[in-house]
Amino acid sequence: MKTYIPKNDEQNWVVVDAAGIPLGRLATLVASRIRGKHRPDFTPNMIQGDFVVVLNAEKVVLTGQKMDQKVYTRYTGYQGGLRSETARQALAKHPERVIERAVYGMLPKGRQGRAMHSRLKVYAGEQHPHASQKPEKLEVQHGR
Repeated sequence: MKTYIPKNDEQNWVVVDAAGIPLGRLATLVASRIRGKHRPDFTPNMIQGDFVVVLNAEKVVLTGQKMDQKVYTRYTGYQGGLRSETARQALAKHPERVIERAVYGMLPKGRQGRAMHSRLKVYAGEQHPHASQKPEKLEVQHGR
């Protein structure tokens, strides 16, 4: 009996509207979709997931006091070069990066995670250049 190895020939495109959805809930859904965990033949050592297009990144919601208490930091490489900004400032300046960073933290680390991250496309508004791929709309339940 031979071992079944799934093919990687299927590449679906999915569109998610982020308006009014909490950031963590959106990021877990997108990360599992990119990884391919929704498929019955999921294999952890293969990239089998979908390409995910996230729209309306500026309308994503952070619950509680996270808008002012969550801080994104980066280091420039120079002495005293630790730069930080709150989630409110980051969403105002570049809302795409907030979602990209949340999803990237939920993907595997290393070569495979970087390849999976390239399947994520995030846009601040409702327009996207991927209409020729005919992406299907993915509904997200928000609220309980």
